[in-house]
Amino acid sequence: MSTEPVIAQKAPYAAEVVGGKDYWWCRCGQSKKQPYCDGSHKGTAFAPVKYTAEKDGKVWFCGCKQTSRQPMCDGTHSKI
Repeated sequence: MSTEPVIAQKAPYAAEVVGGKDYWWCRCGQSKKQPYCDGSHKGTAFAPVKYTAEKDGKVWFCGCKQTSRQPMCDGTHSKI
């Protein structure tokens, strides 16, 4: 079982969100519905991260899965 997530992409995912709605960010990197969880983590040590949008608008979800601000991009992808 891998202890490191798969790098889905070396850039953030831009997403339009709705205030008050919950989103489940893929932590393992294996989801086919990036940046969202599709259950591909089952059987691994990973679990999705819940994100509740504060307001309507665009957010940037981490694509490299290395961010220190899960689930938001912190620019770590530029160092990979």
